[in-house]
Amino acid sequence: MTTIVSPATDADLPHLQSVEDASDRLFVEQYVPLPEIADWNGAPSGTQRAAAPGFLLVARERADGPIVGFVHVLEPAGIAHLEQLSVLPEHGRRGLGRALVEAALQEAAARGHHVVTLRTYADVPFNAPFYRTCGFEVTEPRTAFHRRLVEVEKQQGLLRYGQRVQMTADLADF
Repeated sequence: MTTIVSPATDADLPHLQSVEDASDRLFVEQYVPLPEIADWNGAPSGTQRAAAPGFLLVARERADGPIVGFVHVLEPAGIAHLEQLSVLPEHGRRGLGRALVEAALQEAAARGHHVVTLRTYADVPFNAPFYRTCGFEVTEPRTAFHRRLVEVEKQQGLLRYGQRVQMTADLADF
């Protein structure tokens, strides 16, 4: 299977929210207690994501095909932070997520970053264990930006669904 990863265009933005919502359902259905599922917030719109400093990459299985995944990397204050990786569940386990992560790492390196960070669940198989296979290692939040992310996760109650960790990929090889 061919995976085509490219920068998101304005025409791509309306599709990102539905990809993320579908992807999130995998987590919600397995890890969120039934009474809380109704309260699970939907994903931000593609326009909201594009307004943040950073970059968006999208994946397709053919050049003229629909978007089947995306990655969003924030770039606040000289930091590259992988904010979101989403792949439609019916396109999962085909290497699309890995292709998106690798393209994001390459783009971050091309933009002059030395590392890329992310925050994720430690024990969800398609979270930290997956990112480890992409070259990320668990690290401590050291910057004000990263410590603020930890506080936001606490405020949003994300810890009730499992342990959260920060992970970092070194871009020396890119």
